Amino acid sequence: MLPLDILDRPDGLPLHLVPAAGLDAFLAARPEQAGFLAASGFAARAGEWRLLPDADGLAGAVLGLGREEGAIASPWSYGGLPMALPEGSAWQLAGADAATDAAAALGWGLGAYRFGRYRAAPRQPARLQLRQAPRRSLIALRAAWMVRDLINTPAADLGPAELAEAVAALGHEHGAEVEIVEGAVLAQGFPAIAAVGQGSPRAPRVALLRWGRPGDPLLALCGKGVVFDTGGLDLKSAEGMRRMKKDMGGAAMLMGLARMVMESGLRLRLLLAVGCVENAVSGTAMRPSDVIRTRAGLSVEIGNTDAEGRLVLADLLACAAAEKPWLLIDAATLTGAARVALGPDLPALFTPDRALSALLQQAGEEAHDPLWPLPLHSGYASWLDSSIADLNNVASRPMAGAIVASLFLRRFVPEDLRWAHLDLYGWNDSTRPGRPEGGEAQAMRALHAGIEKLLSGGEGDEVISKP
Repeated sequence: MLPLDILDRPDGLPLHLVPAAGLDAFLAARPEQAGFLAASGFAARAGEWRLLPDADGLAGAVLGLGREEGAIASPWSYGGLPMALPEGSAWQLAGADAATDAAAALGWGLGAYRFGRYRAAPRQPARLQLRQAPRRSLIALRAAWMVRDLINTPAADLGPAELAEAVAALGHEHGAEVEIVEGAVLAQGFPAIAAVGQGSPRAPRVALLRWGRPGDPLLALCGKGVVFDTGGLDLKSAEGMRRMKKDMGGAAMLMGLARMVMESGLRLRLLLAVGCVENAVSGTAMRPSDVIRTRAGLSVEIGNTDAEGRLVLADLLACAAAEKPWLLIDAATLTGAARVALGPDLPALFTPDRALSALLQQAGEEAHDPLWPLPLHSGYASWLDSSIADLNNVASRPMAGAIVASLFLRRFVPEDLRWAHLDLYGWNDSTRPGRPEGGEAQAMRALHAGIEKLLSGGEGDEVISKP
């Protein structure tokens, strides 16, 4: 349950927001507490907080915002509070406006999340009281919690069938149509996905969710849903497999984005395509040097069975592209090379459309959900040449891995379609304010904000039409 209460008359303790430049004025206005704060060393540094005592116990608390301009509007300024302030306590922001309430609600809700499927939470978060519901923040929080839950669930309990069922549940909750493709129909229509999953006793599936009104622009989302990636016969190391339950993070994030689109009521038609599959090791697993078919008709030589995510996306992209969408987005935890280039916090953005790239990067900055463009350099396309098939699934050179993977995907997207590819990590390696260790919905809020900008002609105005 989100740790937010919407009340006509909040009665929580006051939480004062103090930038470093305003500390002297804050202390001057509260001489009875100035001595305590000075003695405790409070300097209003970013994220620094103190409880304020009075004769009856607590008078409130103070949160430092530091010297960075705009810190009051960042959700990360508030993300550490729900698990730091006293358990069960209730708080309201002192003198905050609606924009600050919305930022605080988002950060508070993100910071309060803990994965609780297998054990009880060690403590309950403090709660934030608000006079009005910050609708956008609540929509983002519900989606982020869902995404985190999906990524954090081990593959034993989230196999291909369970991931497809999660897509179906999401669709049914929002009045969407859902189709689950499996068996002989999948083998015929999505042969590359079938090849990736043929080594697992848990058969692959493709989940297709459709929502929206006829005549509205079509947004197509294609997510890599590899529920666990052993690497196949090109087996990963034990360390390399340790977090591979998160290899469906691209699909989970796009499920969250689809949820935001539907709950926001954007004037769109939506197609969400998720390839639900396990890359396992067995006598039936695909082999290096095998040649497989794809939905688009291109043949692919398997240079490495651990480069399976791009095969999953190839079939999904071909399926979505056939419907000529207004915008086509795919997302995957695709390459370690993207992490080498940008680290864990910055999803890599690839698109041949420079205007789209700039718009999405700006949207990410404004949403405090950054992503970063990398070049889709066509000069490396020949590295995917094969002597026996239309292309290989890995490069002939051990360089530019994220770029080459994107160039592979580009072969399955018609040049006249507006397309973006996200290569993301989907994980927090350690707990930070608003970002607990575990699965993360990276780029979800950035993409939602960018889609709104596109719908509004690039101005970023609110584009919500349905209740």
